[in-house]
Amino acid sequence: MKILGIDTSCDETAVAVVSDGRDVLSNVIASQIKAHQAYGGVVPELASRKHIEAINYIVDKALTEANVTFRDVAAVAVTNRPGLIGALLVGVAAAKSLAYAHNLPLLGINHIEGHIYANYMVHDALTFPHICLTVSGGHTLLVEVHEGWRYKVLGSTQDDAAGEVYDKVAKYLGLGFPGGKIIDELAQKGNPSAIDFPRPMRNSGDYQFSFSGIKTSVRYFVEKAQRAGTLQLPPIVGDYKPDMIRLEDIAASFQAAVVDVLVYKTLRAAKETGAKTITLTGGVAANSELRASLKAAAAELGANVYYPPISLCTDNGAMIAGIAYVKYQQGLRDGLALNAAANGAIVDV
Repeated sequence: MKILGIDTSCDETAVAVVSDGRDVLSNVIASQIKAHQAYGGVVPELASRKHIEAINYIVDKALTEANVTFRDVAAVAVTNRPGLIGALLVGVAAAKSLAYAHNLPLLGINHIEGHIYANYMVHDALTFPHICLTVSGGHTLLVEVHEGWRYKVLGSTQDDAAGEVYDKVAKYLGLGFPGGKIIDELAQKGNPSAIDFPRPMRNSGDYQFSFSGIKTSVRYFVEKAQRAGTLQLPPIVGDYKPDMIRLEDIAASFQAAVVDVLVYKTLRAAKETGAKTITLTGGVAANSELRASLKAAAAELGANVYYPPISLCTDNGAMIAGIAYVKYQQGLRDGLALNAAANGAIVDV
């Protein structure tokens, strides 16, 4: 069974064709990064306009790369929650039009469920229940995933998502957008112990997250260092002075704080639930330090860690088509009254 999956939840126009929930026949993504770089973040109205410009072309390209037509497609699936409402509406309108024109079933999919499912598309060894850490620009949450793709949400962010904080810190430091990749690369050249940034809610006794305090601490630290004349920013002429704080050290110390909280709470959840499988997904799952730290910590617990390839970490249509196959088998159908919603929590078991 082949399903066409559409995702326009943020700033990437993504369409894919997936067979039987796992065989990715095409996975086409039109990035808007260049359009948003000048603003240091995603501009919602601009994202919506770019989706409108790209959606028809990306649908055609996904079908062509999969070597299929709509006669071969069994259903159309689309992210309808959560996300930027204007961006979501573009994808939902396109999916409804295609479903109506070709007399196909329509399925509205929760974007977060797509991320959670992404690991299953490439890893046969996943067991249930398992702990999933979903980390992206818009979401940070811990979920216990049960057989049949049922969920128990253990905790989520109380303010900024981890990926959002990466972008905001990168913007403040003048590093550019998107911040996650830039800070990750810069951090590899720095000292993660140079600055002791706070770890908000690390020892709160629950699975809730808070990252806005780390962002604020970075800002205060930089302002204080600038006043004291101890901050060394590029371009650098000559050697680094040993008594100066480097941008690389700020990036590494910031990243160490964020990763420490994420890994600590994920491992705590695995210990308390007895899960021996941990999955990492979402855009921040591409972060090299998070991957390495989580795997090292899980090894001490005797747990396995799985994460998708980069193409399935960032927003994509394949994960939407993949989880839609499961939902289709479970009997989900949505009519043409399907609407978009900016918010949409996944349903607990």
